[in-house]
Amino acid sequence: MFSVAKEKIKPIISVAVDESKEVFRSTLRNLKEPFIFLKKQDQLFAYAALNKQLQMKLEKEGYLQEILLEYTKPIESICSLSGHISFTDLFQIIGEPFALIKSEDGSSQGYISREDVLAELFKQENKSVDLLKILLTSIPMGIFVLDREKQIINCNESGLKMIRSSADEVLNSSAEKIFSVDHLNNVFSTGKTLLNHLEFTNGVGVLVDYSPIVGYDHRVEGAVIVVQDLPMVEEMAMEIEYIKDLNKDLNAILSSIYDEILVVNAKGELIRYSENIIQDFWHVDLQELIGKNVLELEDQGLFTPSVTRLVIEKKKKVSVVQETKSGRKILAVGNPVFNEKNELDRIIVASRDITETTKLKSELQEMKKISEQYKKELDNFKSKDRFLKKLIYCSPKMEKIMSQVQKIAEFSSTVLLNGESGVGKEVIAQAIHHLGGRSHKPFLKLNCGAIPENLLESELFGYAKGAFTGADKNGKDGYFKQADGGILFLDEIGEMPMHLQVKLLRVLQEQEVIPVGSTTPFKINVQIIAATNKKLAKMVEEGTFREDLYYRLNVIPIQIPPLRERTEDISLLAFHFLQQLNEKYNRNYHLTPDAVNVLEFYSWPGNVRELQNIIERLVVTADHPAIDAEFVSQFLSLGYENKKMKPVITRVIPLQEAIDHVEEQLIMMAMKQYKTTTKAAKALGISQSSVSRKYQKILNDKNMTVEI
Repeated sequence: MFSVAKEKIKPIISVAVDESKEVFRSTLRNLKEPFIFLKKQDQLFAYAALNKQLQMKLEKEGYLQEILLEYTKPIESICSLSGHISFTDLFQIIGEPFALIKSEDGSSQGYISREDVLAELFKQENKSVDLLKILLTSIPMGIFVLDREKQIINCNESGLKMIRSSADEVLNSSAEKIFSVDHLNNVFSTGKTLLNHLEFTNGVGVLVDYSPIVGYDHRVEGAVIVVQDLPMVEEMAMEIEYIKDLNKDLNAILSSIYDEILVVNAKGELIRYSENIIQDFWHVDLQELIGKNVLELEDQGLFTPSVTRLVIEKKKKVSVVQETKSGRKILAVGNPVFNEKNELDRIIVASRDITETTKLKSELQEMKKISEQYKKELDNFKSKDRFLKKLIYCSPKMEKIMSQVQKIAEFSSTVLLNGESGVGKEVIAQAIHHLGGRSHKPFLKLNCGAIPENLLESELFGYAKGAFTGADKNGKDGYFKQADGGILFLDEIGEMPMHLQVKLLRVLQEQEVIPVGSTTPFKINVQIIAATNKKLAKMVEEGTFREDLYYRLNVIPIQIPPLRERTEDISLLAFHFLQQLNEKYNRNYHLTPDAVNVLEFYSWPGNVRELQNIIERLVVTADHPAIDAEFVSQFLSLGYENKKMKPVITRVIPLQEAIDHVEEQLIMMAMKQYKTTTKAAKALGISQSSVSRKYQKILNDKNMTVEI
């Protein structure tokens, strides 16, 4: 260790990067030192060597900061000294243009150039200072340095001991007397390194490495010979054998897991590969690729993508499926290996051929996909079939309506269902839901006439937190939000108050809802199906229903006919309701043909709902399994309006037979209800004598039939 002469310490001239241009230019123009230092936040972070080329460029460009920053180097690599220099400091200083001198408080006091440090070294009182000797002595292996004439010009003590010679015998003598002449000539002629050569010198076996010293002109100017004694070599050989055995075991294990292992360096060059390789993948002998860049193979289209490239880019483990020109699928896993500086050093690529596995997996996925599709379609068919079985009809009018429903179900248009109470408007709405693309989404029903006016708004649109007294503290979602994606069925739409009709119109126009007590709208996707038993067009004329809302609702109007206009459906519905009740109560009731005729003859002002109620009343009160016309008539006579009633014949029969049949039913029903021929005649609008005569004839015919 020796001290630095204070007069050799030069001052640090620095300028801040955020300094003004004038100060920056002035500092550079007046600078006499060979180095300029840059500061950031009052800390040195970089320097630039002001050589002649840089000074000319700065002068030409007007001393711009940008020009100087292009030539700066980071200060981290510069050695820092505290006034004394050790031998290890010398080795660091030799590689840099200067060293910083630190004061006791750690601040930069100045700097000393590399040339001054070396000059100081040679001025020391200890003239035996020899950097090369210190370096050679610190190496445990034998080192011999040769000049271009193959003379040994330097060596260390370890080398002399290994060959059992002294410095006087070795220095300045020809290396050919001690080491292999052929190997020396090879190194000097080719400039290549020769490793691991066993030689005997002075009766001692040593392991020798030959390495050329190449000058700036690429000529061999000497050589370095590294010698290891056999005890160390034997120990290393044993360790190598152990590693070889371990490598074989590891290779066997990896071969059972992977089809191929590659080792690639940080540049992407192939270093080595496993014994097992994937056939029909490389289309070239891997031995020919040793030392070559495997990234180029991707550019050649041999395979894609390159796992090596991805690992180099991402600096982490990467798994990819590569596809070759021949269509093979290769699972490649790239694992990065980092050195002690956390820099990428190696890449281990483990690959497995998954062509067949991928094919089977694809086929399995395709089969699963097809299976799921079939299952979905089957479930959809089953769901639709179960629902369609609930729709009981055979009349042409209902056939036409259901055909229209199936078309409507494919769209999200607003539908307006018109019809008398009890005709099945809700069933039609449910049919649109089940048969359409919204069947997996909610179907919600709201009766606009069944909810008080002051609650209807909050039920429809929901309300925000604290919207009104008594409201849920967390707020509430309305029917529109709950039905998002599905269908909202608004029954009795004609009962909706006028002020809510305005908000409903906004929902239909903007497809957004504003909860009560809030100003923030939210988007919805709801199909509206409205239903009414009122004449909305007439209500529009009377001013009790908004005209603009009416036209918004009346996009797809469906008029559902009353039951009296589709008498073909009466018997089907009656048998359906009767079967349901028989299954529910474990009974075996059935309707006689004349009972069915009576049901078909009735006008059914309550429509399907009334028919269902009548069938249930018949089942509950009947004494016999066979329900006949006489028993049915006593329930239909209540509230019977003969002026509105229109007899219906369901099949073609002779006209007189139909007249006689209707006449018989009317007289029997009138006598059953009014008890006397006088009252019956008045109800039927004919004379009392005609009723008496015809009634007596009917009784006589029945008696005759019984007697027969």
